[in-house]
Amino acid sequence: MAAISLSNPEGVHAPQAAYSHAALVEGPGRRLVISAQAGVMPDGRISAQGNAQIDQAFQNLEAVLRANGMEPANVVKLTAFLTDRMLVTPWRRRRDSFLAGHAAAATLVLVSGFADPRFVVEIEAEAVAA
Repeated sequence: MAAISLSNPEGVHAPQAAYSHAALVEGPGRRLVISAQAGVMPDGRISAQGNAQIDQAFQNLEAVLRANGMEPANVVKLTAFLTDRMLVTPWRRRRDSFLAGHAAAATLVLVSGFADPRFVVEIEAEAVAA
C-alpha cells in the first residue's frame, strides 16, 4: 500500500486555505502531486506584474519539487491557468526555461479569474521518481 505525505515546504508561502502544497505518494515509486502555485512570494507579497507572477509561480514549483527530492526533469504533467491571453508567450518561455528540454505533458487554460483577484497565473504539476 502506498504511503501519502502532505507538506508545505519552506521557501513557499503558507497556504491561504485548507490545502497542502504537495502530496507525495510513496510505494514502489514516488508520485508527487503539487497544488496550484500562484505568484505569491514566500513573505506573502504578490507582484502586480504578470511576468513576475509567472516567474514566482515557477520558483514556488521548484521549491516544492526540491523539498521532495525532485527536480523539473521529474515533472510528468504541468497544468497552467492564465487570466490574460497576452501572458501565453511569457508563460511558454518561462516553462521552456524551467523544463530545459524536458517535454512533460502540459495543459494551458485561460480563465476569468482566481479566488484571489490579484492572481494572473496558477500552475499545477505532478512528478514521479523511482
